[in-house]
Order: sequence, then structure tokens, then C-alpha cells
Amino acid sequence: MHQVFTYRGFEIHVTLTEASPGLYDAVFQIKGGVNVGVIDELGAETKLRKGPFSPQKAFLSAQQAGQTAIDAVIGDDES
Repeated sequence: MHQVFTYRGFEIHVTLTEASPGLYDAVFQIKGGVNVGVIDELGAETKLRKGPFSPQKAFLSAQQAGQTAIDAVIGDDES
């Protein structure tokens, strides 16, 4: 399963692979944005730890991890 989330001008691509019946491992990758240096830093595929997860939990956790990575590199805009 694959889903794309948009956040702060970037795309967070999340891919789930079935680890056991009904449970999934999640990998996210950040793409897009105008700052190529940020993509170089964030563009690698990253597997979530502490899995496997239900599909809903996997997508939500990967989306939040991607958002946190973007905020860490370009700064949190909620000051």
C-alpha cells in the first residue's frame, strides 16, 4: 500500500509492506520542495521502528515521522 501526504511544500511518501496478516511495516521518503539541500538530507527511505502496525497506525506514524523530520531540518514554523 502506498499513500502520499503533503506537508510544508514537501511530499511524504509512505509505503506499507505486510509483515504478518493484518500488520504492516512502514517506510517513508520525503520528496519535492524547493530546497534541494533539504531533500538531500531527508530523501532516504526510512523504516519506522517498533512495528509492525495496523494500516491506520502505520500511515499515521509515518506521516508524523516525516513531518517531524521536515520540521527538524527546516525549522518549526509554529513558534
